[in-house]
This record gives sequence, C-alpha cells and structure tokens, in this order.
Amino acid sequence: MATFQLDIVSAERHVSSDQVEVLVAPGIDGEMAILPSHAPLLTILKPGEIRVVKDGQDSFIAVSGGFMEVMGNRTVILADSAERAEEIDEARAQAAFDKAEERMTSRDTDVDFERAVQQLARARTRLQVARRRRPMAPTPPTG
Repeated sequence: MATFQLDIVSAERHVSSDQVEVLVAPGIDGEMAILPSHAPLLTILKPGEIRVVKDGQDSFIAVSGGFMEVMGNRTVILADSAERAEEIDEARAQAAFDKAEERMTSRDTDVDFERAVQQLARARTRLQVARRRRPMAPTPPTG
C-alpha cells in the first residue's frame, strides 16, 4: 500500500517520524483523513485524538492542539503536546479528568472557566486515548 512521511513534533520532543498509510487528525473544522498524495493543506488542530495506520495497524496519539501541514507526500504536525496511548497512565488521566470536571462544576469565583474547559478537554482526550490500548474483550460465539 502507498505511504507518506509523517512527522509529529511537540514542544518537548520528537514524537514520531514514520512512513504511514493513513492519518486521521482533529482539524479545527472536524476530523480529517490524510492519505498519500493528499492536496497541500495547512490547518489548526484542536485537542483530540490522532489515529495513525501503519502496516494495517492503528495507533493513537493524544494532542492538545497545534498545527498540521500537508505538502507533497509529507505531513508535519506541530503539537502543543502529544502523547502516544502507551505513554499515558490511565489512572493519572482519570484523576486529571475528575479534577477538571470538579473545577467546572465549582461555584468558586476564582476558577478561570475557559482554562477549566481546556483542561477538561485535554483530560478527556488523554483518557480516551489511554483506553484504546486495552485489549478488546472477545465476542462470545453465537450458536
């Protein structure tokens, strides 16, 4: 199957550099699928889940926003932060989600509501991506 070069970089590190078959990213206007020979594109990424297909296998990365450029047969993602599913501690992600949710419902006037919304979105994405690595339960046989 045809592939293209995908580079994902965050402020802290180089997250990924690989030849991939498909990329699905959370664009500002909705999810976007990128395939080999995609038309040139520059867009803002919103916080969400990136799905990468390589050798027929899906992998997932949580991003908290950033930019994506598609040019020729190369895609570059400059992410505010990015974590692979296997790097996310699910218990910590759940605790961060609970704390962010608590801040959202707090009646405390010192709470920065916009920041609380962003923290909740990031925590929800991290939790969703962390849960992707769980083995799927086998389906019972029908008889």
